[in-house]
Amino acid sequence: MTSWLRLLVLRATHLHCNVDIEWPVRLGPGFSLFIPDGGSFVVGKGVDFRRDFSCEIQGDGRVEIGAGTVFTSNTLIQCSTLVSIGSRCAFGQSTVIADGYHRYRDPERNWAEQGYDFKPIRIGDGAGVSDKCTIQADIGEKAVVASGSVVNRPVPPYCLAVGAPARVVRYFGPPELREELLAGTRRRSRRFSA
Repeated sequence: MTSWLRLLVLRATHLHCNVDIEWPVRLGPGFSLFIPDGGSFVVGKGVDFRRDFSCEIQGDGRVEIGAGTVFTSNTLIQCSTLVSIGSRCAFGQSTVIADGYHRYRDPERNWAEQGYDFKPIRIGDGAGVSDKCTIQADIGEKAVVASGSVVNRPVPPYCLAVGAPARVVRYFGPPELREELLAGTRRRSRRFSA
């Protein structure tokens, strides 16, 4: 099935919610959108969903994807509040972006019975996320997240973040912004280079 036909089917099956996709866009094979309530899915021009992209939006959740962003294969977005992705971002294979996470601190209750906490996620323009990453916090403009990383704390703009949990290991932006952007990351990162 071609992208324009997938788009027509998508709009026809999601009349109960806000699906706003600017043409042209590529909806590859295996594209899946699950919005049981009244959420929103807003996509800019030229976004490329290569294959097996899946998005689940609960309640009044909103997913915004900026123009020219590319998702390679097997990406999952789970949203109950807000997931906002800037323009011209790139996502590697098997990436998960989720704005919710399980509570776990009550010793009297089973983990699965403790419910969820939610926090909006914003990913800046031009950010790059490599293969097999889990994103649960903000990523700054043009920041890069290395393969296999788990982002559970914000990553500043123009930084390379690595690991599980991800930590900033390199800054590559304008020299005049370096101190301001890295102020909150120094305590968490032992190895840091320019």
